[in-house]
Amino acid sequence: MGLALGTGAVLLIVLVWELMRPTLARSIAGARMAWRARAAANAGAAYDPGRERRAEQRARALLRSCVDEQDWAMYRDLGFLRVWGGLAERGERGEGIEAGYAYLIYPHKPIVAYLPATGELLNEYCVAFPDHTKPYGSERLPHSDDVLAKWMALRADERRLIGEANMHLPGRQVDPERVRRDLDRLARWERQYRDRAQPRRHGNVRAA
Repeated sequence: MGLALGTGAVLLIVLVWELMRPTLARSIAGARMAWRARAAANAGAAYDPGRERRAEQRARALLRSCVDEQDWAMYRDLGFLRVWGGLAERGERGEGIEAGYAYLIYPHKPIVAYLPATGELLNEYCVAFPDHTKPYGSERLPHSDDVLAKWMALRADERRLIGEANMHLPGRQVDPERVRRDLDRLARWERQYRDRAQPRRHGNVRAA
């Protein structure tokens, strides 16, 4: 008798569950949709479309205050920076072939090493500097902050940065043809920059 009652109770529970399962599934799905809608509404209310633009403006102002006039003009006009290799060891700016090798720094792309004398591309070095700013921290710094972080790291401790970076052959993430075009642009830009600077230097001499 007890076994029959127990079996009947189990069958009743199973029957009730089967009857209620579609309703429960719909209720759970509705609750999930409502939660997602509230989350999306809250995210939309908190999103400020001008925040990234203002962050980049501040980053450019900081970069300009840290680099010299020529480097700032290079970044402003070309969108990347060049850093001569071995500056920390030599304690100098470096010039052309005397530096032996150099780097191109792009926003949110690997650092590209090359030989100024020949234009030969050497390696790509992948490094990342997450944005820990609260409360809007993300995986990406503003473009100019990313360039400044790489510039400072190369000049302060080039060996450590290169040693800890993920090294790849040229072309892994940055198109070699783009780099060669940028090197040509850089060479033309430097000639024009020197031509513009010469009248200022001559003028200063005459004024003295």
